[in-house]
Amino acid sequence: MREQFPVKVTADTIASSANAAAKGRGPAPVHLWNPPHCGDLDMHIARDGTWYYQGSPIKRPAMVRLFSNILRKDGDAYVLVTPVEKVGITVEDVPFVAEDFEVSGAGGDQVLTFETHVGDHVAVGAETPIRVEIDPESEEPTPYVTVRANLEARITRKAFYRLVELATHQEVDGESQFGVFSSGVFFPFLPSEAVA
Repeated sequence: MREQFPVKVTADTIASSANAAAKGRGPAPVHLWNPPHCGDLDMHIARDGTWYYQGSPIKRPAMVRLFSNILRKDGDAYVLVTPVEKVGITVEDVPFVAEDFEVSGAGGDQVLTFETHVGDHVAVGAETPIRVEIDPESEEPTPYVTVRANLEARITRKAFYRLVELATHQEVDGESQFGVFSSGVFFPFLPSEAVA
């Protein structure tokens, strides 16, 4: 765990800086900003996607959206970044939840477009892949989709069941895999032999 620094940065000061920089146009160009690290903020994102500040859920969707637009992952650390400050926050699993998706096209030409709980839309493809982790104890799959720049969304169970309905078997590196196509790329979920 990172050391807590005595900082004067608060959620309000971060929000003010983010508003000034982003001007409400969606994700800010945080990859271009390299401000000093000002410590850690008492903010965390729960596994269900709820954002908390000082132990209380942030109830304003516009505020959550604003913070999500200045979120960046540096190595294993999650930070909120503005042109003038950078603060660490805690994320239980991944910062976003992919609640549902739309399908356009069919077969190898289909495109899957997910919507996250904060309003991001992401078309699954080579730069925004789906990956599935299998719990070694329960053998339960947990699917994720990359939203942007190493930031992922956990795909809900309901959406994953819909994905499984679209899944097909495809040979990958000499092995039959069960997965889906999107944007001309095949994303394997499991070896075919594991699908009953």
